[in-house]
Amino acid sequence: MDFQVWPEAIELGRLFAEQGYELALVGGPVRDLLLHRPSHDLDFCTSARPEQFEPILRHWGSGFWDMGRKFGTLGALRRRPDGTEVKVEVTTYRRDTYDPDSRKPEVNYGDSLEGDLSRRDFTVNAMALRVPDLIFVDPYRGANDLAKQVLRTPVDPRQSFDDDPLRMMRAVRFVAQLGFTIAPETAEAITHMTDRISIVSAERIRDELTKLMLADHPVQGIEALVQSGLADIVLPEVPALQLEIDEHHRHKDVFEHTLMVVDRAIALETGPDGPVPAPDLTLRLAALLHDIGKPATRRFEPGGKVSFHHHDAVGARLARKRLKALRFDHHLIADVCDLISMHLRFHGYVDERWTDAAVRRYARETGPLYERLNRLTRADATTRNKRKAQVFSSAMDELEDRVAQLRQQEDLDAIRPDLDGRQIMQILGLKPGPQVGRAYRHMLDYRLDQGPVDQQTAEQELRDWWQSQG
Repeated sequence: MDFQVWPEAIELGRLFAEQGYELALVGGPVRDLLLHRPSHDLDFCTSARPEQFEPILRHWGSGFWDMGRKFGTLGALRRRPDGTEVKVEVTTYRRDTYDPDSRKPEVNYGDSLEGDLSRRDFTVNAMALRVPDLIFVDPYRGANDLAKQVLRTPVDPRQSFDDDPLRMMRAVRFVAQLGFTIAPETAEAITHMTDRISIVSAERIRDELTKLMLADHPVQGIEALVQSGLADIVLPEVPALQLEIDEHHRHKDVFEHTLMVVDRAIALETGPDGPVPAPDLTLRLAALLHDIGKPATRRFEPGGKVSFHHHDAVGARLARKRLKALRFDHHLIADVCDLISMHLRFHGYVDERWTDAAVRRYARETGPLYERLNRLTRADATTRNKRKAQVFSSAMDELEDRVAQLRQQEDLDAIRPDLDGRQIMQILGLKPGPQVGRAYRHMLDYRLDQGPVDQQTAEQELRDWWQSQG
C-alpha cells in the first residue's frame, strides 16, 4: 500500500502493544489514506476496555474527553510543534445489537477486529490498519470498492439498514462527499426501506443533511436523496419540485432548475477572506429551498402560461416549518427564510432602475444577508436567453456599484432618522407611546428617501407630517 501513516498513530500503536492490547486505525482515516485526502481526526478500535486504555490516552494527549464512555469510546488531543492538532478517538471492539423500534443501538463489546469491521456502514469504511505493524485488514474488499467508487454494505444491506436506518442517510451523504455511486443492491434496499428512517431522531438526520450540503458534490447527494425516496420523508418539499412540464414546455422543470441554482450559488462562494466563505450552509440551503413554494402556488393562466404568484412568501413559511422540524439553529432558520422571502426583490430593478432611496432601502433591509442575497439572485437567473442573461447580470453589477458608492458616502447599515425619539417627543410635545413610534418610522422613511438633511429641514418635515395626521 502506498501511503504515509501519521506518526501519532504509530506511537499510540506502540503504547497499546506495550500493554498487550491490539490497536487499529479504522474507518474514514484509512479510506482517506488510500484516497490521499488529508485527515486530522483519527479513529481507532482496540481489544482493550475503556478503563484499561484510559491511562494511555491521558498520558499521550494534552487534552482528554470521555463523552462516549457508555459506547466504549474515549478521546484525546495532541498539539504538534507547528501548532496543528491531532484528535483521536479510541473505541473498544464492538458488536452492536438493535431493537427494531429503538433509535439507538445496544452496545456490546466484541472480541475481534474483523467482527468490529462487519458492523460498519460501508465496505470503504470497513478497512483497518493495525498499528504499529501497519498490517492492512480488508475482509470486505473495501479497497476494491474504493477504486470503483462504489458504496456497498459489508453485510446484506437490508440487515445493515434495519440495524441502523441512519446508514441510508449516510449513503447519500457519501455520494455528496466522495462523488461515489451507490451499488444497485444497496440502492434497492434503501428504496424499499425508506420508512425505517422515521425512527431516527431529527437531530441525527439534520447532521447528515448538513454534511451533505457542505460537501464537494451536494447536487449529486440531493439527486441521490430524491431518487432513493428518502427525501419524501426527511425533506418532502424538494421532490415535490418535480412538477410535470406542460406539453408546450413553457416553464422550466423546477427541480432541475433548483439543482442548477445550488451549483451556481456554490460557484459564487468566496475564499476565506471574502464576504461569503465556502462552504456556506445558509446560502446553500436557501438555494435548495428557494422555490419550494411553487407547487402550492402554481396556476395555469390563459394562453398556456404558468404562474407562481407569492411563491417566495409561501416558500419561506414552508422552509421555516421544515427546518424547525429538523432542529436547525433558529438563527440559521431566520437567515435562510429571509433569503427565500427576498429572492425576487431585485427583479424589478431590471425593468426600471431604482432611485437612490430604493437602493438605500435594499441595502439596509437586507443587512448582513446582502452579499448572500445577491449571490442567490444571480444563481437564480438560469435563463438560456443570452441577451436576457446579459441584461440581468449588468443590472446586478450596476446595483452593486451603486450600493458601494452609497456606502462610501453613508453608513447604510447604521442609517437612523435625522431626529431621534427624544427629539421627536420634544418637538411634538409627546410622551412615550405608539405615536412616537409612528413618527420615528416616518422620519426613517424620509431619511431613506432623501438621504441626510440638516436639523431644520428634518424638524420641518416632522411638523408637516404631524399636521397631516390631524
